Amino acid sequence: MGGARRTPSRAWIIRSPALMSQSSTLPSQQMANAIRALAMDAVEAANSGHPGMPMGMADVATILFTRHLNYDPAQPHWPDRDRFVLSAGHGSMLIYAALHLTGYARPTMDDIRNFRQLGSPCAGHPENFELAGVETTTGPLGQGLATAVGMAMAERHLNAVHGDALVDHHTYVIAGDGCLMEGISHEAIGLAGHLQLGRLIVLWDDNRISIDGPVSLSSSENTALRFEAAGWQTLACDGHDMAAVDAAIAAAKLDPRPTLIACRTTIGYGAPKKAGTSGAHGSPLGAEEIAGARVALGWTAAPFEVPDDILDGWRSAGARGTARRAAWEARLAAAPAEARAAFEAGQPGDIPAAAAAALQTHLEGLVAAPQKIATRKASEIALAALTPHAPTLFGGSADLTGSNNTKTKDLQPFTRDSYDGRYVYYGIREFGMAAAMNGIALHGGLLPFGGTFLVFSDYCRNAIRMSALQRARVIYVLTHDSIGLGEDGPTHQPVEHMLSLRAIPNLAVYRPADAVETAEAWALALADKTRPSVLALSRQNLPQLRDNVSENLTAKGGYRLVAAKAARRVVLLATGSEVAIALDAAAKLEAQGIGADVVSMPCWEAFDVQPAAYRAGLLTADALIVSVEAGVTLGWERYTGNDGLNIGIDSFGASAPIEALYDHFGLTADKITARITARLNR
Repeated sequence: MGGARRTPSRAWIIRSPALMSQSSTLPSQQMANAIRALAMDAVEAANSGHPGMPMGMADVATILFTRHLNYDPAQPHWPDRDRFVLSAGHGSMLIYAALHLTGYARPTMDDIRNFRQLGSPCAGHPENFELAGVETTTGPLGQGLATAVGMAMAERHLNAVHGDALVDHHTYVIAGDGCLMEGISHEAIGLAGHLQLGRLIVLWDDNRISIDGPVSLSSSENTALRFEAAGWQTLACDGHDMAAVDAAIAAAKLDPRPTLIACRTTIGYGAPKKAGTSGAHGSPLGAEEIAGARVALGWTAAPFEVPDDILDGWRSAGARGTARRAAWEARLAAAPAEARAAFEAGQPGDIPAAAAAALQTHLEGLVAAPQKIATRKASEIALAALTPHAPTLFGGSADLTGSNNTKTKDLQPFTRDSYDGRYVYYGIREFGMAAAMNGIALHGGLLPFGGTFLVFSDYCRNAIRMSALQRARVIYVLTHDSIGLGEDGPTHQPVEHMLSLRAIPNLAVYRPADAVETAEAWALALADKTRPSVLALSRQNLPQLRDNVSENLTAKGGYRLVAAKAARRVVLLATGSEVAIALDAAAKLEAQGIGADVVSMPCWEAFDVQPAAYRAGLLTADALIVSVEAGVTLGWERYTGNDGLNIGIDSFGASAPIEALYDHFGLTADKITARITARLNR
């Protein structure tokens, strides 16, 4: 069973009538056993999966779904529902069973029979785009917990803006030892405790087993004290005592702090030989063990069958939310017209027409008065035009506010004392920030953006990947985008990061060349409802290259900025700070009678979906295609072809002033021109 960890005795919850929730009638043990049976049967049929956690946490889940969680299976996207996050996503059969039993349209029993099979919404780990009731995609351990922190932040902010009548719900998490071992948990619980997110309740599956064996093989920390040190309330209970679980959740709701409830459980509860061992963690139990578990649990139904009386109990529990949702709808209908309109307008996270108009006015102002500024500064100016008119924009930075330029005067801090603020000081928690922003976006009602250095996208890459996977509308402002940051040296100079981010499916990566493209990139990121966006922005000042804003050319991904004057022999493709350098190189080539187009290519993803004729018209077959970017050249060959020339940095950077660095790495107009002419003349 593994070495026991000390838990302060004061944290234990004893059955207490004062802490029991509304009704003293607890659900039957067989209701919990329905979860256990479906979990072990589905994993066995798939010959793949994790039966142990759902079997161990079935009692906790039953109490949560039948007595505490506010939801309505008939209206699964009701805005004021409680959010439930299964952070231990490997135990996905727990949520699939709960959704089916409580009456959601899907998963059906056929879906569950096809667990982990192609075409079934019951994937190996829960996916929010597959099933209503799955609030977030989980699997990478710890991220569900950190995402839930963002959901709790969104709830507190929207409550502060719209009041208790319209926003008043909890966020519940089931997390395992793996979730709490991962480093992101430290970032998440620190932020939640600091912000006193009292509507966040984490139910820890304290089964003391990991895949390798007892948790004591790798950990001896006092988890409860770690949470207490971060400002959380910690409670504990026997996870198989429904009354104790019920009392613990009731107590958690009474405290203004976020709460960790250590639910002491037995993994694979009911299995005669594998319960309490790592053998129940990540493999099917086997026919003999399942037969023994059925006897031990008193479960006589055939596989994938739930007796009518047990199913009726679950469906009655699922129907609890109908009246609560209807009462909420009545409150919304009775709200003053202005308040109701403000709430409804914010739900889809759309940017108001006034904000779009303000951004267009800003663009026209740039034409009238061009600015030579860093694109991080251009981003700040664009945001300053947007934030007064876009109350759903919710910003922040991972302790780099002054460098990322993500805060405008209209964004006041979001704090435990002022939840109505729209700017989060995330601290040095890049991974936690990114995951929390996923939660904010998935909660609904807000459109989050947050900043750090591009090089530190490594710290939060998996959360960015999860943004893309679950189609979360998150905007990443990643500054100091090249060796142009200068003397900080190779530890801070991103060279492979643009390629790394471009490799993530369903992520729009923008590297704008000037203030105009930066504003256009903001417009596109705000309008994109199906994927997250990255804005990679410069530290150094860049000249303004565009004087026409009648069309958002950044939307094309790549466009001809300058056409050749002499007969075209070269097409220069460049992004960001290198576009101006490419223009200078083109001028030098033209002086030699070599015609050169310059194509600004701020977004590969947008360019790749343009019509083939448009792309071929820019990447002409009769010209040498040359890419210029202050990063690794890998990937550019998809545009330059086998005979093209890719100019960049296929090494780490160096510590030196920017001018010296660009010269050292061959990213000057003279050195680019020399390489092109040498290629043409070979």
